[in-house]
Amino acid sequence: MHKSHLVVAAVAAMLLVPAGASAQNYPPPGKPGGTGKTHGKGRTLTVCKKGCDYKRIQKAIDAASGKDTIKVKKGTYREGVHVIGKRYDGLKLIGDPKHPDRVVFNGKGLPKGPNQNAVIVNNADDVTVEGFHARNYKANCFFATNLQDYVLNHLVAERCGNYGIYAFNSKGGKMINSEAYYNPDSGFYVGQTPPQKGRKKRTLLKNLDSWGNVLGFSGTNVRYTTITKSRWFNNGAGIVPNVLTSEKFYPPTGNVISHNDVFWNNYNFYFGAPFKIPQISAADIPYPIGVGLLLYGSQDTVVEKNRISGNYLAGFAEVPAVHLAGNSDPKVAEAAILRDNTVRGNDFGAGNDLNGYDMAYDGSGSGNCFEDNTSRSPNMPAGTAAFPGCPGPNPNVEVAGALGQILANSLGDPKNPASFEAHWIKHPHPARKGVKPLEHYPG
Repeated sequence: MHKSHLVVAAVAAMLLVPAGASAQNYPPPGKPGGTGKTHGKGRTLTVCKKGCDYKRIQKAIDAASGKDTIKVKKGTYREGVHVIGKRYDGLKLIGDPKHPDRVVFNGKGLPKGPNQNAVIVNNADDVTVEGFHARNYKANCFFATNLQDYVLNHLVAERCGNYGIYAFNSKGGKMINSEAYYNPDSGFYVGQTPPQKGRKKRTLLKNLDSWGNVLGFSGTNVRYTTITKSRWFNNGAGIVPNVLTSEKFYPPTGNVISHNDVFWNNYNFYFGAPFKIPQISAADIPYPIGVGLLLYGSQDTVVEKNRISGNYLAGFAEVPAVHLAGNSDPKVAEAAILRDNTVRGNDFGAGNDLNGYDMAYDGSGSGNCFEDNTSRSPNMPAGTAAFPGCPGPNPNVEVAGALGQILANSLGDPKNPASFEAHWIKHPHPARKGVKPLEHYPG
C-alpha cells in the first residue's frame, strides 16, 4: 500500500471509534416507541435522608408507576438507579432543577454491576430526569436507551467512565439546560437513531455547556437531531457526528447544528487528564485534537450560524468516512460519502480569535455547498474549488491531495503528546467572562 493510502487508512481508524462503551454491560437494542404517554393523576413520592417516604431513590422507583412523580431532596445518594419497562411511561424523577448541585449521585467506590450508571432509563417513554448532578460512575452519568420522548433537563454530568449524558437507539427526546465535563469519551451523545418515515420525531440539544471532555458531542449514526444555542469549548474536539458500522442505521443524516458557540477545542488530554486517558480504537490510534466541528461521513446535514473560533487545527472539517469507502456492501460504501451537506452563515474567528484553518474539506461527495460564511483564516485547501456555493450549479470536485493533507495534520502519538500540536496554528485568545482556555490539564 502506498504511503499516502496508509496515512488515510490510519487516520480513518483514528476518527471516532467509541472509546470504552463496548466494554460496559449495556442492555441490547430494542424497538423504541409506543404511546409515550401515561394518562391519569399519579402520586408524589419523596426521597430524603430523614422524614420522607423513602431513603433510597431506587426504592421509590420500585414503588412507582408512570403516573407518579418522585421528588428527591437535597443530599448525596450513593446508588445507581434503574427505570426499566413500559410500566414507567411518563415517570418524572425530579431533584432540584434550579440547583442540581444540591442533589448528587456519587458512584465512587460502588461495585460495577447495576451501579455503572447514575440513572438508566430503558424501554420507558416520556420519562423526565431533572435536577441532578452525577459523578464518578464507571459507565455513564445519565443513560437513555430504547425509548422515545425522554427529557433530560438541568443535569450536570461529571467524570463518568464513558459519556456524560447518553441517548442510544431512541426516537425524539431533549437534552437541555445541562452541563457535562471531564468525561473520557463525549460530554453528550446521541447515536444509532432509528430511521423514521413521514414526520420525524426530532431530538433537541439546547442550552448546554460541554467542556473538558475528549469530545464535546459525538453521535455515531445520529439522525434527526438539532444541536443549538449551546457552548462547546475546551474539549479535544467540539461537535463530531460520525459514521461507523459497529452501530445500526448508518449514516448520520437529517441533522441541524446551528447558533452554537464552538471555541478553544484544543484540550490535549494526553498531557494529563482527570480521567483515565482512553485508548481510542482497536488499532490503538487516537482522536484528533484541535477541531471545533467535524462531520465524519454525514448526509443532509445543515451547519449554520455558528460562531466558531480559537480552534488551533481547524474550525470546521468535513471528511468522508474513508474506512468505509469501496466496501463490498453498496449500502456501507454509500454511507461513507459526504452528500447534501450545507454550511452557511457561520462566523469563523470573530473577535480576532482565529482558528488554525477556518474550513477543511477535500471537495469530495455530491451536493455539498457553502454560503455566506465569514472567514478570517485560510481554508484547507486554499482557493474556492473545494467550497462551491449554495445551491450552485457546480458539482463537488475532489481536490487532489487535500484529503491526505487534512488527515495527516491530525496524526499524533499518545506517547509524545506534543506531536498532536505539530500542525496547530496558535493565536492569542481574547478574554471570555468566566472561561479560561484549557490546553493542558493543570493538575
